[in-house]
Amino acid sequence: METNTINRVEILGRVGAEPRITNAGSSRIARFPVATNELFKDRGGGLHEETTWHNVAAWQGRSVPAFDDIKKGVMVHVYGRIRNSKYTGPEGEDKYFSEINASHIDICREEQSQGPAPVGYR
Repeated sequence: METNTINRVEILGRVGAEPRITNAGSSRIARFPVATNELFKDRGGGLHEETTWHNVAAWQGRSVPAFDDIKKGVMVHVYGRIRNSKYTGPEGEDKYFSEINASHIDICREEQSQGPAPVGYR
């Protein structure tokens, strides 16, 4: 078994929809999309913005804020790992998807002069 591998991801973006919260035994899981944006120039010098959507799954606990604080439009800083999953679609076909399994989430506040800054959830 190889021990020198890393599966770690960190994103800073806006929550794209209200979280879907489900119960798993005595725990709760929130699933929500997060959008990240990147600005780049094309060969002609034109400025473009590219948005990437990330699926996030968070288990409520010590390093995850109360799910009530995670709302559409809020800036979040998410740490975790990529998890790939498979399920069977309605017509029996295999479907695959990736999501970030969050181990830590910071809710960011926005200050006009300084931009987003993490709020103390660490």
